[in-house]
Amino acid sequence: MTRSKPVEDNRIIKVFLDDEIRPFAEFESPVKFVLDTTKIPDGKHVLKIIAKTSSGVEGVRTIPFEVQNGPKISVIGLSKNEKVDTQVSITINAYGSETNDEFVIKGSETPKSIPAWVWALLILFFAFALFYVIMYWSPEFYKSSF
Repeated sequence: MTRSKPVEDNRIIKVFLDDEIRPFAEFESPVKFVLDTTKIPDGKHVLKIIAKTSSGVEGVRTIPFEVQNGPKISVIGLSKNEKVDTQVSITINAYGSETNDEFVIKGSETPKSIPAWVWALLILFFAFALFYVIMYWSPEFYKSSF
């Protein structure tokens, strides 16, 4: 009776960030890990995963993602690639997920104007109310049946 050698598991997973030459992590398959984005600068990045089978065949997968650990920055008054002239009024607000026990009300919301469709609905409502009052403001509609 011949004994066969145990099959060596050469499956390996290498994880790269952006265009790095050396992987920041190497694992045996299967793996579950936590990617700590607090150590990655804000902006667009690419996670590149190279997996090798036990027979040596490689597979590659790239996953683009964006890190936003810093505060969210909201700008009102100037849009991307907008053409402007003279003076432009700009409102800037920066807010993020703070982990302290106090809630800061000032600056936690970006002030925005009321949308045009809300004004249109209000005008229609009051116009209909005025129409109704003018059409039916007559004492004969309010006679008592007693």
